[in-house]
Amino acid sequence: MHTISIPQEVIDACMKRRGKLQVFDSIDCKNTALVIIDMQKSWIVPGLSPLEIPKAKTIAPNINLLADSLRKAGGIVAWTQSTFDDDWTKDMYKDFVEEKWINQIIETTKIGSEGFQIWEEMEVNKEDIISLKIRPSALIQGSSNLDSQLRKKNCDTLIITGILTNACCESTTRDAVALGYKVIFVSDGTATRSDIEHNATLINLMQLVADVRTTKEVIQIIDA
Repeated sequence: MHTISIPQEVIDACMKRRGKLQVFDSIDCKNTALVIIDMQKSWIVPGLSPLEIPKAKTIAPNINLLADSLRKAGGIVAWTQSTFDDDWTKDMYKDFVEEKWINQIIETTKIGSEGFQIWEEMEVNKEDIISLKIRPSALIQGSSNLDSQLRKKNCDTLIITGILTNACCESTTRDAVALGYKVIFVSDGTATRSDIEHNATLINLMQLVADVRTTKEVIQIIDA
């Protein structure tokens, strides 16, 4: 799991801005969804894909705990499954990485492939939402049907977990807020390549975008 390190000056700025560090004191669980971003084999199984994030395994127990708690409280659990089998992928990444890397991530996330599957250690319930995702953000137009699925259930609050902290999780969070959702971002329920990248996202989001909380803190809010 990542080592969390938030500079005191950022904490002080948040306190000055709103008088407290955390944002939401309570939530309506029946209108809340735990969104679990891309906990798929491509990102978790060693050697399967260049997408592998070694720390992804470490957040799985926390995500399962959150899912169980929110289900018991009458809330919603939603999973995304990413695939890169789309022309956008080549256009997006061609200037940043080698063509070989692009072809590998396309191949290892094809629908129906082993890498596309949600990792077997994740506790998926038959009542959960599972949404196919074709862009980093699950909520940008054309990426998935997640927003429409959540609207049908009158959801107004999201708890964001999964991978990568500073990519799909952060992108989804920012678009969620733009769409009017309240967002809690789980600091020990998200993972990425390094502590530096992870903490950068937490620092960015906690100031004016999302309520950054630990798993323990979120479960306390759910149970309350």
